[in-house]
Amino acid sequence: MSIETRKLEFIREFLKLQNEQSISKFEKILQIEKDYSAHNKVESMSALELNARIDKSMEDSKNGKLTEANDLLAEIEKWE
Repeated sequence: MSIETRKLEFIREFLKLQNEQSISKFEKILQIEKDYSAHNKVESMSALELNARIDKSMEDSKNGKLTEANDLLAEIEKWE
């Protein structure tokens, strides 16, 4: 079954719901999914932008502007 068919079937079943609590649950799920998608949206960049980021990262590394993974994990543990 295609995604479009599944969505239409879901909508048909959703429209049959009469329970306010069930509708509220679906609204919450939808909002969570929308928030998650917006937060995890990957922005594309040009090759020029990518190279500029790489150059900056290399320069930061040469100048000691980095955090070792173990140091970062230790810092994160303090947050809790």
